[in-house]
Amino acid sequence: MKKIAAFLTLIRASNLVFIVLTQFLFEFCIYQRIYGPSSPAQSQQFWLIVLASVFIAAAGNCINDYFDLNIDQINKPNKVVVNVAISRRWVIFFHLVLSMLGLFFTAYALPIQTYWYLVFANMMCIVLLWVYSTNFKKQLLVGNLLISFLTAWVILILFFSKAPLQLNNVLSSGANEIRFFRLTILYASFAFIISLIREVIKDVEDRVGDAKYGCRTIPIVWGLTATKVFIAVWLVVLIAVLIIVQLYVLPLGWWESIVYCVVAIIAPLIWVFIKLITAQTEKDFGKLSTIVKIAMLTGIVSMVFFRYYL
Repeated sequence: MKKIAAFLTLIRASNLVFIVLTQFLFEFCIYQRIYGPSSPAQSQQFWLIVLASVFIAAAGNCINDYFDLNIDQINKPNKVVVNVAISRRWVIFFHLVLSMLGLFFTAYALPIQTYWYLVFANMMCIVLLWVYSTNFKKQLLVGNLLISFLTAWVILILFFSKAPLQLNNVLSSGANEIRFFRLTILYASFAFIISLIREVIKDVEDRVGDAKYGCRTIPIVWGLTATKVFIAVWLVVLIAVLIIVQLYVLPLGWWESIVYCVVAIIAPLIWVFIKLITAQTEKDFGKLSTIVKIAMLTGIVSMVFFRYYL
């Protein structure tokens, strides 16, 4: 049981559940609400894409912990499993197997002759997660942007997997296509921005270990004050966009979703903004990171309302 628990920690099982939830809600509450129930073939394709996303993310988590062993022994010594519960050799093995499974399910779900660009994109995700762990993570802002984009990709790959809805013909399509495109951009942008905010907050939380091993993250290069300003700016952007969206749906009378968004998404982000001003310690930023993650979850769960309103 200890080995299983260690493996689940290594692959960050809770984050993988989050990926499944995001893709399920996007498929069930947005795509199927607009276009109707999926055919058996479409359902099979969807679940294969979910498996591919989960395996690729799990592989990325394995390789990240493999190369971050020294840093993690400083930043989070109680959570280290590499060379404690699982040897480094097994971690590499898990990474390779999970990566191959991710690529296999991608190719099985999306025939290469039609969706070659998506198979290539997921293959690049595997490569980029390796390069992130070995190089990009230590560079100024590059790693943060990459992880934020890969978070958004969880939604974008579902959009691009819908054959009639490729980006080059969306804007000349019908009302349903335009609606689906807009909701895709809305949630992908939300995922990107809130992930960027959380990644930078985590960099502040981990700055002691990162600095010891030569990382050039934002808090190390710019300092704490400038990093707070960077986080605050993106918080303001995200909060402003969320408020604008609520003003847009106000005439439609979507009162339940408006109240939910204000209470469960906007209010926590405002709390983070206020607490950010006085945050100094690792514990302070750990709390901020947790609240941002909760806001990310409640933001994704808000897709449920489109099941009833669209």
